[in-house]
Amino acid sequence: LGMFSELKFLVPWGHVAAKAWGHSEGHPVLCLHGWLDNANTFDKLIPLLPRDCYYVAMDFSGHGLSSHRPAGCPYHFLDYVTDVRRVAAALQWRRFTLMGHSMGNFSFSCCFMSPQFCFLYPEMVDKLILLESLGFLLAPEDTEAWLKSKRRVIDTLLSLEAKQQTPKARSPKAALQRLLEANSHLTAEGGAILLQRGATETPAG
Repeated sequence: LGMFSELKFLVPWGHVAAKAWGHSEGHPVLCLHGWLDNANTFDKLIPLLPRDCYYVAMDFSGHGLSSHRPAGCPYHFLDYVTDVRRVAAALQWRRFTLMGHSMGNFSFSCCFMSPQFCFLYPEMVDKLILLESLGFLLAPEDTEAWLKSKRRVIDTLLSLEAKQQTPKARSPKAALQRLLEANSHLTAEGGAILLQRGATETPAG
């Protein structure tokens, strides 16, 4: 299962990209990466899994090689759930296994989106696999912090839109260093794998 193929699914704002391992006749498994990751999250895991499955790891909108949503359109979790539904329809999968991974804030993690998809479309999911899940239900004492975090996300989005800065170019080494500094759980190898798909090379870096 070391070899993979690239897939591309058309959506109204562009396309959703994905990687696929195994034979398309195998049992379908849709793999969902975590917040700010991409399909390369599964590069080291898929070769260790059963070979009788067909694994498709999608890049959520705005991640990896998938198209970004139009400027001014926020990325709500329900939009990501809709992305899953679009990819399943494009693959013509009526029933499949869903595998979600995340180590980030649970309210944005794909271990939140995976159960949410199962809740909305239980007839489509035969098994649910959650990797490093932190759950997705709020305790009453966490409500205030949750509300503050959501307001901070909105304020940050509006602030970034007002600045409209050109993305900063870095050397590959500097980009990897910044990624590792911001994600203490990543190894250098893991960071390099994510950057293969999560960064765009320009003449400036």
